[in-house]
Amino acid sequence: MFKNDQFRVFDIHAHLPYRLPLFAEEPHPRIKQYGAERSERMRLTWDFPAPERKGEIEEAPEEDGRPLIDRWVDELDEYGIGGLNFLTGLDNNDLAAQISKYPDRFTGFACHPIEKLGAAEELRRAIDVLGLRGYKLFGPLTPIAFDDPSLDPVWRFLAERQLPVLIHFGMLGHAGGIVHHPNINPLALFNTARAYPDIPFVIPHFGAGYFQELLHLCWSCPNVHVDTSGSNQWVRWMPYELNLEILFRKTYELIGPERIVFGTDASGFPRGYPYRYLQDQVRVCRELRFPEPDIERIFGDNARRLVRFGPVPASASAR
Repeated sequence: MFKNDQFRVFDIHAHLPYRLPLFAEEPHPRIKQYGAERSERMRLTWDFPAPERKGEIEEAPEEDGRPLIDRWVDELDEYGIGGLNFLTGLDNNDLAAQISKYPDRFTGFACHPIEKLGAAEELRRAIDVLGLRGYKLFGPLTPIAFDDPSLDPVWRFLAERQLPVLIHFGMLGHAGGIVHHPNINPLALFNTARAYPDIPFVIPHFGAGYFQELLHLCWSCPNVHVDTSGSNQWVRWMPYELNLEILFRKTYELIGPERIVFGTDASGFPRGYPYRYLQDQVRVCRELRFPEPDIERIFGDNARRLVRFGPVPASASAR
Protein backbone atom coordinates (compact mmCIF):
# COMPACT_ATOMS: atom_id res chain seq x y z
CA MET A 1 0.00 0.00 0.00
CA PHE A 2 2.93 2.31 0.68
CA LYS A 3 5.94 2.81 -1.55
CA ASN A 4 8.26 2.84 1.45
CA ASP A 5 8.31 -0.75 2.66
CA GLN A 6 9.67 0.40 6.02
CA PHE A 7 6.62 2.58 6.70
CA ARG A 8 3.89 1.19 8.93
CA VAL A 9 0.54 2.83 9.58
CA PHE A 10 -0.17 4.22 13.04
CA ASP A 11 -3.87 4.56 13.85
CA ILE A 12 -4.75 7.18 16.48
CA HIS A 13 -8.40 6.20 17.01
CA ALA A 14 -9.52 2.86 18.43
CA HIS A 15 -11.57 1.65 21.39
CA LEU A 16 -11.36 -1.13 23.93
CA PRO A 17 -14.70 -2.13 25.53
CA TYR A 18 -16.24 0.84 27.32
CA ARG A 19 -19.51 2.22 28.65
CA LEU A 20 -21.08 5.17 26.86
CA PRO A 21 -24.47 6.10 28.36
CA LEU A 22 -25.74 8.77 25.96
CA PHE A 23 -28.90 9.66 27.84
CA ALA A 24 -29.81 9.82 31.50
CA GLU A 25 -33.09 8.03 30.76
CA GLU A 26 -33.74 4.93 28.70
CA PRO A 27 -34.71 5.91 25.13
CA HIS A 28 -38.28 5.33 24.01
CA PRO A 29 -38.75 1.85 22.45
CA ARG A 30 -39.48 3.41 19.04
CA ILE A 31 -36.17 5.29 19.16
CA LYS A 32 -34.33 2.13 20.16
CA GLN A 33 -35.97 0.17 17.35
CA TYR A 34 -35.17 2.89 14.82
CA GLY A 35 -31.53 2.93 15.91
CA ALA A 36 -31.26 -0.85 15.71
CA GLU A 37 -32.77 -0.91 12.24
CA ARG A 38 -30.42 1.73 10.87
CA SER A 39 -27.42 0.07 12.52
CA GLU A 40 -28.33 -3.22 10.91
CA ARG A 41 -28.69 -1.46 7.55
CA MET A 42 -25.19 -0.03 7.94
CA ARG A 43 -23.80 -3.43 8.90
CA LEU A 44 -25.27 -5.02 5.79
CA THR A 45 -24.16 -2.14 3.57
CA TRP A 46 -20.57 -2.46 4.73
CA ASP A 47 -20.72 -6.27 5.01
CA PHE A 48 -19.63 -6.23 8.64
CA PRO A 49 -20.29 -9.24 10.89
CA ALA A 50 -22.84 -8.95 13.67
CA PRO A 51 -21.23 -7.39 16.78
CA GLU A 52 -20.61 -9.31 19.98
CA ARG A 53 -22.60 -6.93 22.10
CA LYS A 54 -24.42 -7.00 25.41
CA GLY A 55 -26.11 -3.84 26.66
CA GLU A 56 -23.91 -0.76 26.46
CA ILE A 57 -20.58 -2.60 26.56
CA GLU A 58 -18.88 -3.98 23.50
CA GLU A 59 -18.33 -7.63 24.32
CA ALA A 60 -15.03 -9.23 23.39
CA PRO A 61 -14.94 -12.70 24.90
CA GLU A 62 -11.67 -14.57 24.90
CA GLU A 63 -11.24 -16.70 21.83
CA ASP A 64 -9.64 -20.09 22.44
CA GLY A 65 -8.49 -18.77 25.80
CA ARG A 66 -6.72 -15.78 24.26
CA PRO A 67 -7.19 -12.29 25.74
CA LEU A 68 -8.70 -9.46 23.74
CA ILE A 69 -5.42 -7.55 23.44
CA ASP A 70 -3.79 -10.59 21.81
CA ARG A 71 -6.56 -10.62 19.21
CA TRP A 72 -5.75 -7.00 18.42
CA VAL A 73 -2.08 -7.88 17.90
CA ASP A 74 -3.18 -10.50 15.36
CA GLU A 75 -5.24 -7.86 13.57
CA LEU A 76 -2.31 -5.44 13.37
CA ASP A 77 -0.06 -8.19 12.05
CA GLU A 78 -2.60 -9.33 9.46
CA TYR A 79 -2.97 -5.86 7.97
CA GLY A 80 0.56 -4.57 8.49
CA ILE A 81 -0.43 -1.88 10.98
CA GLY A 82 2.49 -0.58 13.02
CA GLY A 83 0.61 0.75 16.04
CA LEU A 84 -2.80 1.51 17.46
CA ASN A 85 -3.89 4.11 20.01
CA PHE A 86 -6.85 3.19 22.22
CA LEU A 87 -8.95 6.11 23.42
CA THR A 88 -11.23 4.27 25.84
CA GLY A 89 -11.46 1.27 28.15
CA LEU A 90 -13.68 0.39 31.06
CA ASP A 91 -11.54 2.88 33.01
CA ASN A 92 -8.00 4.24 32.90
CA ASN A 93 -6.60 1.34 34.94
CA ASP A 94 -8.21 -1.24 32.66
CA LEU A 95 -6.93 0.39 29.48
CA ALA A 96 -3.39 0.81 30.81
CA ALA A 97 -3.24 -2.76 32.07
CA GLN A 98 -4.31 -4.21 28.73
CA ILE A 99 -1.95 -2.21 26.51
CA SER A 100 1.03 -2.67 28.87
CA LYS A 101 1.48 -6.18 27.49
CA TYR A 102 2.51 -4.77 24.09
CA PRO A 103 4.09 -1.34 24.59
CA ASP A 104 5.66 -1.56 21.14
CA ARG A 105 2.24 -1.85 19.44
CA PHE A 106 -0.27 0.08 21.55
CA THR A 107 -0.67 3.42 23.28
CA GLY A 108 -3.67 4.79 25.14
CA PHE A 109 -5.42 7.94 26.31
CA ALA A 110 -7.03 8.68 29.66
CA CYS A 111 -10.80 8.99 29.46
CA HIS A 112 -12.71 10.29 32.45
CA PRO A 113 -15.18 13.19 32.92
CA ILE A 114 -13.33 16.49 32.90
CA GLU A 115 -15.99 18.23 34.99
CA LYS A 116 -15.75 15.82 37.95
CA LEU A 117 -13.92 16.77 41.13
CA GLY A 118 -10.32 15.55 40.95
CA ALA A 119 -10.20 15.30 37.14
CA ALA A 120 -6.79 17.00 36.97
CA GLU A 121 -5.34 14.69 39.62
CA GLU A 122 -6.69 11.61 37.84
CA LEU A 123 -5.24 12.82 34.57
CA ARG A 124 -1.84 13.36 36.17
CA ARG A 125 -1.99 9.84 37.64
CA ALA A 126 -3.00 8.36 34.29
CA ILE A 127 -0.03 10.00 32.59
CA ASP A 128 2.67 9.72 35.25
CA VAL A 129 1.74 6.41 36.88
CA LEU A 130 -0.18 4.47 34.22
CA GLY A 131 1.83 5.71 31.26
CA LEU A 132 -1.06 6.95 29.12
CA ARG A 133 -0.26 9.49 26.39
CA GLY A 134 -3.19 11.92 26.14
CA TYR A 135 -6.81 12.64 27.04
CA LYS A 136 -10.08 11.66 25.36
CA LEU A 137 -13.33 13.62 25.83
CA PHE A 138 -16.82 13.69 24.33
CA GLY A 139 -18.12 17.20 23.72
CA PRO A 140 -21.83 16.23 23.72
CA LEU A 141 -21.34 14.42 27.06
CA THR A 142 -19.56 17.29 28.81
CA PRO A 143 -22.16 19.32 30.74
CA ILE A 144 -20.15 22.51 31.24
CA ALA A 145 -18.34 24.85 28.86
CA PHE A 146 -14.76 23.93 27.99
CA ASP A 147 -13.63 27.42 29.02
CA ASP A 148 -15.25 27.17 32.45
CA PRO A 149 -12.63 28.33 35.00
CA SER A 150 -13.08 25.11 36.99
CA LEU A 151 -11.36 23.22 34.15
CA ASP A 152 -8.23 25.38 34.13
CA PRO A 153 -6.16 22.90 36.23
CA VAL A 154 -6.72 20.22 33.58
CA TRP A 155 -5.83 22.50 30.67
CA ARG A 156 -2.76 23.86 32.47
CA PHE A 157 -1.42 20.36 33.06
CA LEU A 158 -2.01 19.35 29.44
CA ALA A 159 -0.35 22.53 28.19
CA GLU A 160 2.63 22.09 30.49
CA ARG A 161 3.20 18.57 29.10
CA GLN A 162 2.01 19.42 25.56
CA LEU A 163 -0.21 16.35 25.63
CA PRO A 164 -2.75 15.67 22.88
CA VAL A 165 -6.48 15.90 23.61
CA LEU A 166 -8.93 14.17 21.28
CA ILE A 167 -12.48 15.50 21.63
CA HIS A 168 -15.48 14.09 19.80
CA PHE A 169 -17.80 16.78 18.48
CA GLY A 170 -20.84 16.39 16.24
CA MET A 171 -23.38 13.60 16.04
CA LEU A 172 -22.79 10.97 18.70
CA GLY A 173 -23.93 7.37 18.80
CA HIS A 174 -25.91 5.40 16.27
CA ALA A 175 -29.12 6.65 14.65
CA GLY A 176 -31.33 8.01 17.40
CA GLY A 177 -28.27 9.45 19.15
CA ILE A 178 -27.31 12.98 20.17
CA VAL A 179 -27.62 15.85 17.67
CA HIS A 180 -28.17 18.80 20.03
CA HIS A 181 -25.97 19.91 22.91
CA PRO A 182 -24.13 23.10 23.94
CA ASN A 183 -20.81 21.33 23.28
CA ILE A 184 -21.68 19.54 20.04
CA ASN A 185 -20.02 22.14 17.79
CA PRO A 186 -16.18 22.20 17.50
CA LEU A 187 -16.34 25.99 17.93
CA ALA A 188 -17.24 25.28 21.57
CA LEU A 189 -13.50 24.68 21.92
CA PHE A 190 -12.49 28.05 20.41
CA ASN A 191 -11.70 29.96 23.61
CA THR A 192 -9.80 27.03 25.13
CA ALA A 193 -7.78 26.24 22.00
CA ARG A 194 -6.79 29.91 21.72
CA ALA A 195 -5.90 30.15 25.42
CA TYR A 196 -3.77 26.98 25.40
CA PRO A 197 -1.85 26.89 22.10
CA ASP A 198 0.61 24.31 23.51
CA ILE A 199 -2.14 21.67 23.66
CA PRO A 200 -2.53 19.71 20.42
CA PHE A 201 -6.30 19.26 20.03
CA VAL A 202 -7.52 16.50 17.72
CA ILE A 203 -11.10 16.59 16.38
CA PRO A 204 -12.23 13.24 14.92
CA HIS A 205 -14.41 12.25 11.98
CA PHE A 206 -13.75 15.53 10.12
CA GLY A 207 -16.13 17.16 12.63
CA ALA A 208 -19.00 14.64 12.22
CA GLY A 209 -21.46 17.09 10.70
CA TYR A 210 -19.56 20.26 11.55
CA PHE A 211 -16.91 20.27 8.83
CA GLN A 212 -17.16 24.00 8.10
CA GLU A 213 -16.95 24.88 11.79
CA LEU A 214 -13.94 22.60 12.20
CA LEU A 215 -12.14 24.26 9.31
CA HIS A 216 -12.88 27.67 10.81
CA LEU A 217 -11.44 26.50 14.13
CA CYS A 218 -8.33 25.24 12.31
CA TRP A 219 -8.02 28.61 10.54
CA SER A 220 -7.84 30.42 13.86
CA CYS A 221 -5.97 27.83 15.95
CA PRO A 222 -2.81 26.19 14.58
CA ASN A 223 -2.90 23.63 17.40
CA VAL A 224 -6.11 21.99 16.11
CA HIS A 225 -5.72 18.73 14.18
CA VAL A 226 -8.26 16.80 12.10
CA ASP A 227 -8.77 13.06 12.63
CA THR A 228 -10.07 11.11 9.61
CA SER A 229 -11.59 8.17 11.49
CA GLY A 230 -14.69 6.11 10.87
CA SER A 231 -16.91 5.46 7.88
CA ASN A 232 -17.80 9.18 7.82
CA GLN A 233 -21.35 8.35 6.78
CA TRP A 234 -22.48 11.58 8.41
CA VAL A 235 -21.76 13.21 5.02
CA ARG A 236 -25.02 11.68 3.75
CA TRP A 237 -26.95 13.80 6.26
CA MET A 238 -25.60 17.10 5.01
CA PRO A 239 -27.76 19.38 2.81
CA TYR A 240 -24.95 19.75 0.27
CA GLU A 241 -22.63 17.32 -1.46
CA LEU A 242 -19.77 15.96 0.64
CA ASN A 243 -17.71 12.83 0.21
CA LEU A 244 -14.37 11.48 1.36
CA GLU A 245 -12.52 13.07 -1.56
CA ILE A 246 -13.92 16.53 -0.78
CA LEU A 247 -13.11 16.14 2.92
CA PHE A 248 -9.49 15.24 2.26
CA ARG A 249 -9.00 17.78 -0.53
CA LYS A 250 -10.38 20.77 1.38
CA THR A 251 -8.61 19.84 4.62
CA TYR A 252 -5.29 19.30 2.84
CA GLU A 253 -5.60 22.54 0.86
CA LEU A 254 -6.42 24.62 3.92
CA ILE A 255 -4.27 23.23 6.75
CA GLY A 256 -1.69 21.05 4.98
CA PRO A 257 -0.68 17.46 5.73
CA GLU A 258 0.92 18.07 9.14
CA ARG A 259 -2.39 18.41 10.99
CA ILE A 260 -4.31 15.55 9.37
CA VAL A 261 -4.20 12.37 11.48
CA PHE A 262 -5.41 8.96 10.33
CA GLY A 263 -7.79 6.87 12.40
CA THR A 264 -10.38 4.13 11.87
CA ASP A 265 -12.54 4.08 15.05
CA ALA A 266 -11.77 0.35 15.36
CA SER A 267 -13.89 -0.89 18.21
CA GLY A 268 -14.33 -4.61 18.59
CA PHE A 269 -14.87 -8.11 17.29
CA PRO A 270 -15.85 -9.99 15.22
CA ARG A 271 -15.44 -7.02 12.85
CA GLY A 272 -11.87 -6.50 14.01
CA TYR A 273 -9.72 -3.93 12.27
CA PRO A 274 -11.80 -2.05 9.64
CA TYR A 275 -9.09 -2.20 6.98
CA ARG A 276 -11.53 -0.95 4.36
CA TYR A 277 -11.43 2.51 5.94
CA LEU A 278 -7.67 2.63 5.51
CA GLN A 279 -7.89 1.42 1.91
CA ASP A 280 -10.53 4.00 1.01
CA GLN A 281 -8.61 6.87 2.57
CA VAL A 282 -5.26 5.97 1.02
CA ARG A 283 -6.96 5.54 -2.36
CA VAL A 284 -8.48 9.02 -2.11
CA CYS A 285 -5.14 10.59 -1.16
CA ARG A 286 -3.42 8.91 -4.08
CA GLU A 287 -6.18 9.92 -6.50
CA LEU A 288 -5.70 13.49 -5.28
CA ARG A 289 -1.97 13.04 -6.01
CA PHE A 290 -0.73 13.84 -2.52
CA PRO A 291 3.06 13.44 -2.40
CA GLU A 292 4.20 10.19 -0.80
CA PRO A 293 5.89 11.90 2.19
CA ASP A 294 2.61 13.70 2.93
CA ILE A 295 0.70 10.41 2.77
CA GLU A 296 3.12 8.94 5.29
CA ARG A 297 2.63 11.94 7.55
CA ILE A 298 -1.15 11.54 7.45
CA PHE A 299 -1.22 7.78 7.91
CA GLY A 300 1.23 7.41 10.73
CA ASP A 301 3.98 9.92 11.31
CA ASN A 302 1.71 12.70 12.61
CA ALA A 303 0.10 10.35 15.12
CA ARG A 304 3.48 9.02 16.24
CA ARG A 305 4.60 12.56 16.88
CA LEU A 306 1.48 13.45 18.86
CA VAL A 307 1.59 10.38 21.13
CA ARG A 308 5.41 10.26 21.21
CA PHE A 309 5.51 6.72 19.95
CA GLY A 310 9.13 5.84 19.23
CA PRO A 311 11.52 8.13 17.34
CA VAL A 312 9.75 11.01 15.59
CA PRO A 313 10.31 10.57 11.83
CA ALA A 314 11.85 13.55 10.06
CA SER A 315 8.80 13.79 7.78
CA ALA A 316 6.49 14.26 10.76
CA SER A 317 8.40 17.16 12.26
CA ALA A 318 9.13 18.99 9.01
CA ARG A 319 7.36 22.33 8.63
